[in-house]
Amino acid sequence: MMDWIETIVSRGIRRPGYPADDWTAAWAAKRFTEFGLHDVRLEPVELPVWRPVSASLEVRLDADPSKVVRVAASALPYTTPKAVVSAPVSREVVPGAIVVPEYTFTELPQSLVRELATAVHDPEGVFDELVQTLPFQLDYLDVIQGVMDGGAAAFAGALTGVPWETRDYYVPYDAVHRDIPAVWLSGGDARRVLDLVDEGPCTGTLTVESETGPAVSHNVLGTLPGRSDQWVIIGSHHDAPWASAVEDATGIALVLAAARHWAGVPERDRPHNLIFLLTAGHMAHAAGTRAFIETHRDLLGDVVLQLHLEHAARRCVVVDGELMPTDDPEPGWWFTTRKPELESLVASALVAEDLKRSYVLPPDVFSPMPPTDGAFFHPEGVPLVHFLSAPMYLFDSADTLDKVHEAGLEPLTRAAIRIVEGTAGWRRA
Repeated sequence: MMDWIETIVSRGIRRPGYPADDWTAAWAAKRFTEFGLHDVRLEPVELPVWRPVSASLEVRLDADPSKVVRVAASALPYTTPKAVVSAPVSREVVPGAIVVPEYTFTELPQSLVRELATAVHDPEGVFDELVQTLPFQLDYLDVIQGVMDGGAAAFAGALTGVPWETRDYYVPYDAVHRDIPAVWLSGGDARRVLDLVDEGPCTGTLTVESETGPAVSHNVLGTLPGRSDQWVIIGSHHDAPWASAVEDATGIALVLAAARHWAGVPERDRPHNLIFLLTAGHMAHAAGTRAFIETHRDLLGDVVLQLHLEHAARRCVVVDGELMPTDDPEPGWWFTTRKPELESLVASALVAEDLKRSYVLPPDVFSPMPPTDGAFFHPEGVPLVHFLSAPMYLFDSADTLDKVHEAGLEPLTRAAIRIVEGTAGWRRA
């Protein structure tokens, strides 16, 4: 499985519409065909492509223009594609200003998540003390929208609350056009800018250039017949914000491993018909999932389970400003439809495979839909089990091969197999 992950990562950045992502979709289809899946195909998905070109910020002290800070920046996806903005620089939202709000990743005590779970597998007993750093600030969309609503000329998000030095932050990833020039600044660069702003009124020039336009990506599908006329869909997504390993080369590998397993099982021993699905455009508001649902809506009433597999991640700690992978998995969230027999099935699979630091959670525990690529199956009423972890580096170029929790790949695969096997005899009402 690591060989698959390494192959995918080696192709480069896999954003929707990028050549590396197109290559990955075609490569995955070939693997499906090699395994013996039926009706392997690429289904087109229309989505917007976004390519950053350059971004920078220069700030001068009005009282002494010789005092200047120049920093490189990273453009926010799908914001104003090309602009040069000269304006006052402010920490606070001020009309007509380049606003530099500080941004901090959310710290989530696992004892709070445990209270929300329907089942927990924590044999080490770490959830009493463990605090997880999430890869976002919970109100980040409100922060950006607040700057826009306040009439600011530009947004320069200061990543001062991110535990390591980076500006490579692919957020937001909903592919919504926001009509404001916007960039991220690394924590260190942002502090230099803000230190100058604190000395007195400053004027800045924010320069950004990116390219946007329509593109066509593809969902990758393959099927296997089973002994029932019902269906199980096993999926993940094939795109990523960077040349990402955890997000979601690991998800691709987990789906491939499941496909290879079930292809070797006789049809009479497969509990249901199986669809293996690798979606396009997760980083474009789950465009592939939404397209699959619209194209195959007549199938949804016969789906007894939609199983999504994302992010076999190592937990990292930060030492002297550097991300250091540990041998521990990041806490695993198993968003599971509120059906006692399904929740019990998932909980027993976690114990059987000793998937430590795992929760069974309701799909709507954090928001109306689970924070997964397959989220749009939930409002359609499709029973689901969605595995996801959320390491702090998930949307960053620091998501490299050393972050993959290799020891968890096979147990996760076996747990997914157990869950599918456990649906034998189930039918949609």
